[in-house]
Amino acid sequence: MIAELLKYNDSFVKNESFMQYAAEKYPSKKLAILTCMDTRLVELLPAALGIRNGDVKMIKNAGAMVLDPFDSTVRSLLISILELTVEEIMIIGHTDCGVKNIDFHKLRAHLLERGISPETLREITDQGLDLEHWFCGFESPESSVRNSMDILKKHPLMPLDIHISGYVMDIITGQLLPVA
Repeated sequence: MIAELLKYNDSFVKNESFMQYAAEKYPSKKLAILTCMDTRLVELLPAALGIRNGDVKMIKNAGAMVLDPFDSTVRSLLISILELTVEEIMIIGHTDCGVKNIDFHKLRAHLLERGISPETLREITDQGLDLEHWFCGFESPESSVRNSMDILKKHPLMPLDIHISGYVMDIITGQLLPVA
């Protein structure tokens, strides 16, 4: 599959297809969106919001979740604010998310099946990483978005003038419903 993608990339560059995507590194809408990495959102989310290349900073992860005040998601958001002109943050979860109700014990079993040793898992835990928290899911997209908003709003490095809002997108229609 990677070879096919690289072959396509060669023709993309040779044909100068990149020209239609030229944009500044600063988001024209001064907005950062934290959303899920779900494959169904790749085209649906920008289409449903009317955003184009160069409009926003898009940060994606499993479940559109902020797990910890100092995780890489928060780092990306803060850099977007402090260096790249972002003034607002939207957190957009979605219905039918694969991260909902993730079972850590099932994931642990998958790791073991894929050749990760129990000793490695113990070593990681002994080094201070709570794997169960790191691999956590959520009960509802609304509660997850609310939790992420709360972490960001209470973050000691988050400028007070940044507007943070949360939504759940219907994965079929693209409709956004606000999360209070």
